[in-house]
Amino acid sequence: MTVFENFLYDIQRVKVLDSDIHISKYVAIDLSEKLTDHSRKFLQDPTHFQSFIDDYLHTNQATVAYGGYNEKRTLYHHNALFNDDESAERNIHLGFDFWAKAGTKVIAPLDATVHSFDYNAGEGDYGPTIILEHKIDGHHFYTLYGHLSTESIENIEIGDQIGRNVAFATIGDTSVNGNYAPHLHFQIILNLEDHFGDYPGVCSEDDLPHYLKNCPDPELLFKFDAP
Repeated sequence: MTVFENFLYDIQRVKVLDSDIHISKYVAIDLSEKLTDHSRKFLQDPTHFQSFIDDYLHTNQATVAYGGYNEKRTLYHHNALFNDDESAERNIHLGFDFWAKAGTKVIAPLDATVHSFDYNAGEGDYGPTIILEHKIDGHHFYTLYGHLSTESIENIEIGDQIGRNVAFATIGDTSVNGNYAPHLHFQIILNLEDHFGDYPGVCSEDDLPHYLKNCPDPELLFKFDAP
């Protein structure tokens, strides 16, 4: 691992959703290209997507389904935001998705400052988005929170200080989150590359080496696979 990855790994396990949700209520989910038949329906029909997530959570007696880092997905294929005629298709997911009910609290995993926020409107985009800035033990990095509620960006200001485990946002619903089933997109970013309130959450295979280096695996923080 890199020095930064070791730093993340050494941090005590964190959460980004309501701290009242016990770790035993989280279950991993695979939304990769293996789910081709479902994926064709997902992007076109968020109701079907929500039913799939609800059934999965019920079957696993869970409250939150998570995963998706470095996951190749077909569900973006029919959206011009990810697949146009001028550039390589973007279909590899760069963060963790947390599938949970709209209105679920989002908490800061670490002490942070609000760097930027925006409403990234459009089919398949983030909707309301917040980027937090972290400066810890000589490391400087960012975390992105996408698919939030509109209320999440109405009462914050750039420069606001947010303590670890403090709720600062909520998960948005389908009407504002880019037309997905409700979920949080969480991503670690080393260099924002002049982005403000936004950063690519999906990339092409050609660009994958760069983005994997700039956006480390969130599992280093969450440690779901740890004993």
